[in-house]
Amino acid sequence: MSKRIKNMLVDDLRQRLGSCRDILVVDYSRLNGVTETDMRLKLRKQNIRMLGVKNSLARKVLGELGLSGLDPYLSGPSTLVFGGPDIVALSKEIAKWAKNLEPLQIKGGIVDGTSVNSAEIDALSKSPSREELLGKIVMLALSPGAQLAALLLGSAGTLAGQVKSIADKEADNEPETESAAATAT
Repeated sequence: MSKRIKNMLVDDLRQRLGSCRDILVVDYSRLNGVTETDMRLKLRKQNIRMLGVKNSLARKVLGELGLSGLDPYLSGPSTLVFGGPDIVALSKEIAKWAKNLEPLQIKGGIVDGTSVNSAEIDALSKSPSREELLGKIVMLALSPGAQLAALLLGSAGTLAGQVKSIADKEADNEPETESAAATAT
């Protein structure tokens, strides 16, 4: 391969990766063509991209992007997987495919500049997604206020009921005291 062609491939790879900093490396060389195409199409619907690359070119581009933590995983057949809403969604989807397809092997990846192995990617795939975490944070932030409101409404409702019953008793007793006072005069 000429130097000019390699430079074009490096530029293309750099452009495709763009600002992506969460990348997984998988080996799907033992999958048949139909299964591979089906997987690529289903992942593309979720905005997840798979890119088969030559390891030396990938090392060069990833090194330039500051992602040299993937170097240990770039041996043998390698495919870069990136994209999706966040790294948890990406790892969940790839772990699901790896579980369903025996020949698909997760080699490792890089998350926020930190190199992770396949066991850590599996653990990451079992963690809650960004949306679930935001929902939990909102729930925790709102729960003290909701508890306070419930306590105030509960206590205030009880107190108001007691005051009303006392007022009703006094109102019932008032006509009797007025009629007793009228007969005494």
